[in-house]
Amino acid sequence: MSEENESIPLPELPEGSPKRSADESVIQKHQKAEEYITPYEPVLTDPDRSSDNEVSASESGNGMNFMGHLEEIRSRLIKSAIALVVVTGICANYSDFLVNDILIAPLTRSSKTLVLQNLVPYGQLSLYLQVVVFSAFIISFPFLAWQIWQFVAPGLHENERKAGRFSILFISLSFFTGIGFGYFVFLPVTLQFFASFGTPQIKNNISVQDYVSFFTGSLLTAGLVFELPFVAYILSKIGLLTPAFMRFYRKHAIVFLLVVAAIVTPSTDIVTQLVIGLPMILLYELSILISAHVNRKNNALKM
Repeated sequence: MSEENESIPLPELPEGSPKRSADESVIQKHQKAEEYITPYEPVLTDPDRSSDNEVSASESGNGMNFMGHLEEIRSRLIKSAIALVVVTGICANYSDFLVNDILIAPLTRSSKTLVLQNLVPYGQLSLYLQVVVFSAFIISFPFLAWQIWQFVAPGLHENERKAGRFSILFISLSFFTGIGFGYFVFLPVTLQFFASFGTPQIKNNISVQDYVSFFTGSLLTAGLVFELPFVAYILSKIGLLTPAFMRFYRKHAIVFLLVVAAIVTPSTDIVTQLVIGLPMILLYELSILISAHVNRKNNALKM
């Protein structure tokens, strides 16, 4: 049917008629459209250009787009949540040991006058939940740090990835050392000071929720403070920190660290503040030595 229509000649219309003018305008539009499309046809059919497009597509495929980053974050969060839930379930089986022998032990060893008391009906339930989750976080900390590193590492340069090759081990050791310092040194000293301060006419009955907050806050603060050498190592490895810079600002850093110690310690006693302030100053001096060692290695590689 279409062939018959194409074979039938169309009648010629007189010039100036509206029908012929409309047909001519339609034909001119089609010609302009073909002229617009034609210059791009060789580009689409050019094998060299198509291969270049394939290369650029493959190169762009190597990089992670926005949705890829979201999927990567989702995957890391799911793995971290699963690990935290599993470890929390394990810690729940030892909840009595964690509460009696870990949480309350520093208080009972410090003084017999300090007594914990529960002020709300759900206080002990909340206490057990907080202790179990906090213990699970500390135990699973290396795995959580590993998941963060696996997400960040692909976006770093080669020298930055090499700098963090043993970062998880370094971070974990520093964190656990800080937790140990907070538990075996900082907590006993501060609790003994609280027990000995004031008049004996006032009983030191401590709210269990306040004690848990003080306990977890002290351990986390000590754990983060002990990450200072690791931060100095990474910044020195990538060239953002030098031992000369740290030595030049040593006095400023000591004043700053003492101020931080005064803020994070709960009392105004100078002895209690020095318990956390002196280790921070020693960690700063250790960071200078680490930065100097890394700086010497960087200079040796450049020669």
